[in-house]
Amino acid sequence: MSNIYHKKLAIGRWQKMSFFEQMANIGSEVERSANWKEKDKYNFELAVERALELMDQTINDKKNKKRLRELCRLREVFVDWRFENNYKSSLQNWRSYFYPFIIAHRAQ
Repeated sequence: MSNIYHKKLAIGRWQKMSFFEQMANIGSEVERSANWKEKDKYNFELAVERALELMDQTINDKKNKKRLRELCRLREVFVDWRFENNYKSSLQNWRSYFYPFIIAHRAQ
């Protein structure tokens, strides 16, 4: 990934967000990538790159260090879904995973 898609977030705004807000935003990019997967390869790849960028920022956020195992596994499964899908991920799986974060963020 050579481009920075979320420039404002990259300069420190991301770290000010709660974990739930970070995950809800990642979920939005994952949803976009899933929606583009079968329709448009270019937009699919852009959404994947944006999702990975947000995952990397979340992994690097010091407040999330106790969650590193889950975050790194999330990234691994997402990359697998992009290339081979050995884990048999689906849009419904992604929605089920990210939905609680969206609810938790809204409840804050």
